[in-house]
Order: sequence, then C-alpha cells, then structure tokens
Amino acid sequence: MTTAENSRLQAALTADEPLNWVITGDSITHGLVHTQGGRTYPEHLHELIRGELARTRDILINSAISGHKIVQILADFDRRVASWNPDVVTLMIGTNDCSTAVATLEPAKFGASIAEFVARVRALGAVPVLLTPPSVDVAAAPERARIGAFAQAIRDVAARDDVLLVDQHARFAEIGHGGVPWGLMNDPFHPNAAGHALLALELAKVLGIRPEPSRTLPLLQAQVAAASLNP
Repeated sequence: MTTAENSRLQAALTADEPLNWVITGDSITHGLVHTQGGRTYPEHLHELIRGELARTRDILINSAISGHKIVQILADFDRRVASWNPDVVTLMIGTNDCSTAVATLEPAKFGASIAEFVARVRALGAVPVLLTPPSVDVAAAPERARIGAFAQAIRDVAARDDVLLVDQHARFAEIGHGGVPWGLMNDPFHPNAAGHALLALELAKVLGIRPEPSRTLPLLQAQVAAASLNP
C-alpha cells in the first residue's frame, strides 16, 4: 500500500475540507439489475462516508457505465473523472476487457492503460484507488476465462506504481474456495446484493473507513456471512 497517498487520504478523512469522490468502472460499479433493488457498493460507500462519518459535504459520483472497458474510460476521461474535480478516484475494470467475445486485448496492453489512468488521476492531484474485478464462473462464461490475468495486471500496476489496491478478485476467490462464491453472485460475473456488500467491505477496509460505532459494517458483514453459506 502506498504510504504517502494512504497517509494523505487518512488525513483528508479527518479534516474539515469536503472531498469529491469519483467511483468509475463497468456494469458491476454501475450497479443496475443484478442487486435486484438492493444497494450497490458505491451506495454503501455513500452511507459510510456521508452518513456514519458525518462528512455531509463530501460528494460521491458514480460515473461507471455498463459494458465499458478501460479504453472507453480513458477516451471519456474528462467527463467521467476530471470534470468532477476529484480528490479520490476508484476504478474497478477488467471483466469486459478480458472477454474474447468481440476482440482480444492482451493483459500487458490492458496494464499499460491502467497505468495511464493512474497517471492521469494523479495529474489532477487526486488519489487513485485500483480494484481488481470479482472472480468469474469460467464454465458458464468461457469468453472471460482470462479474468485472472487481468486481475494480475492490475496488481502489477499497483505494486510498480505504488497505488492503493483493493484485491476484490482474491477475496471473492477465497470465499469461493478458489472459484466463484455463488451466494454472492447474480450471474457468472455480476455480484448480487450480498456480493456488493463484500465489495463495499473490502473497499472500506483499504480506504480506512471504520466508523465507530457503525450500523452499516455489521449489517454488511452479516449479509456476506449468510450468503457465503451457499458456496
């Protein structure tokens, strides 16, 4: 974990100056359909920051778009990220990028695009946070069999460029005993409401968001624990 940017983020979370948070990515972050009306991980983050931390002047923007890949986010960077004058930018991407259904993108080129995204975020003066995508049921979605290589490309960028990393892929695989935790999924690669609870917990942990006492965190933990009983 990047010491300088983490220290900067922790200081910002206890300061009076409001923060602008941009949360971007693909359909998982967009959060339509697959939670069946339940809250998505950006909405849980909103509850934790503007509710439990009482940072009521902070603004959270979800600019994710279903079906998108890193190349589209970079092409629309000004609208999706820069125009919001962000202090913190989170990115979870890779589930569509790894697909061979339409065109094949190599993990190395994907990693170069992730590094470009990080550089652009830092040029804005914001703190970048990278999230690996959840694991995929490869038997049901064979076109996304390379998801592990794309998650590793994100890890590699985070390690090389000293970026805050939330390894959602590793956590989902851990609960799924090396595969997919079906109790947390709505289909082969979209998390359900319980899956979004886990995404929120992992993100909050890395960001250092630990309200005490918390109404939300125990509820999310219980939701994940119950869903994990269905392997």
